[in-house]
Amino acid sequence: MLASMSEEQTAVEHVDVLIIGGGISGIGAACQLATECPGKSYAVLESRSATGGTWDLFRYPGIRSDSDMFTLGYGFRPWLGDKILADGPSIRDYIRETAHDYGVDDHIRLGHKVLNADFSTAEQQWTVTIERTDTGEQLQMTCDFLHACTGYYRYDEGFTPEFPGRDRFKGQIVHPQQWPEDLDYSGKRVVVIGSGATAITLVPAMAEKTASITMLQRSPTYVLSVPESDGMVRTLRRVLPAKAVHPIIRWRNVGLSMGIYGISRRWPGAMKWFVRRGVASQLPENYPVDVNFKPKYDPWDERLCVVPDGDLFRAIRHGKAEIVTDTIDTFTEKGILLDSGKELEADIIITATGLNVLLLGGATGSVDGVPINPPETVMYKGMMLSGVPNFAMVAGYTNASWTLKADLVSGYVCRLLNYMDEHGFGIATPRAPGPSVGREPMIDLASGYVQRALDQMPKQGTEEPWKLRQNYPYDLRLMRRGPVDDEMDFSPKLARADAAPRPTVAA
Repeated sequence: MLASMSEEQTAVEHVDVLIIGGGISGIGAACQLATECPGKSYAVLESRSATGGTWDLFRYPGIRSDSDMFTLGYGFRPWLGDKILADGPSIRDYIRETAHDYGVDDHIRLGHKVLNADFSTAEQQWTVTIERTDTGEQLQMTCDFLHACTGYYRYDEGFTPEFPGRDRFKGQIVHPQQWPEDLDYSGKRVVVIGSGATAITLVPAMAEKTASITMLQRSPTYVLSVPESDGMVRTLRRVLPAKAVHPIIRWRNVGLSMGIYGISRRWPGAMKWFVRRGVASQLPENYPVDVNFKPKYDPWDERLCVVPDGDLFRAIRHGKAEIVTDTIDTFTEKGILLDSGKELEADIIITATGLNVLLLGGATGSVDGVPINPPETVMYKGMMLSGVPNFAMVAGYTNASWTLKADLVSGYVCRLLNYMDEHGFGIATPRAPGPSVGREPMIDLASGYVQRALDQMPKQGTEEPWKLRQNYPYDLRLMRRGPVDDEMDFSPKLARADAAPRPTVAA
């Protein structure tokens, strides 16, 4: 049974480590903490009523990973499926089963939304203000180390541009992030606005039931087809145990993703040719490939999208779906009028138009009462913020699976905590780099959600350890074998009794 706090409880509970977020990153962090720092007390705060994060929130048709599961899964717990891109419910179950197997369940507090966190140098601890989302009451907890595993987008609201005439449309408008459980699209005319991973997932998943479905995009995206299941995995599992197969496939996939990214950056023309050739081979002979599948940007200026067994192309080939590349003039009573003069009639319009970035789940922070302003900080090893003590956050890779970096960050936090204990330190603060170290955007992508949020994000530096390499093998050496005291200021641990009484927590 998940732990809960009594409404009558007034004492401030203290834990060594407080983890914010019960998604794939937060559960992974808790599992590694329980394993690598078994003497540490901890709690996992999840604002929603269920764990699983993204994979519990999104319920639209066809929801699946856009990264292979052997790298999106945890390095410490093998993914046992053979699908390369797994469906959302399977990933959610995998996260929850991992939490159960590692004994994390009893440390999770559901419906606990973090509002604010203030670090006291004098007390060497964070005081965290929390709202119970079921009752609205506020409570506080204290911790020595704060680990934010919240992702970087807003969970309660997706991004939707201002569409002229939106109120005139007589049908239903849906954002995938708030997918209605009772939405019946059978026999309906559907228009999906967008060209990213969500749109290319929705279209083939819905095409079997709709009367028609159109993906309306302002500009194309690079789309690669990958096999739905991994033949090499099936072959190796016949002769090797799963634990032996997992690292083999994981490193093969790391190599493939790094190779694609490297070629895209060094020889973009070659990657453009390769992607176009793959798309053209799966579409009818006279299909306008360059109109609908030739982006204006280079590969990996935005994330590449992948489709299992070319399901999007198959839906187009069989006449069950179409892509229209055009811009919107206005919504009408019957659908969408395009700038070309064409009108797309629809019963349902789905705005797969992206996410809103929200760091730390919207929580605010301060150090000794001075507010933390993320854009004025520089990320240390892609996980801590300059000038912010005893704090780490997870920001996964943009060119590879999120969990590859999340695993490294959680492992590094454990290394840092053990190092501090061994040397008698109570505070660890990344030292702000000097003026000789340049500043760059934290994320180097042209995607709309990134560009809209640059003024909210921390910066990265131009030199180590402030430079984000987006390179897993490099980070693996840095985070697991590199020093933990470089560019870091430490303070001795105060000789004092435990700060606050620890109330009994129901389990």
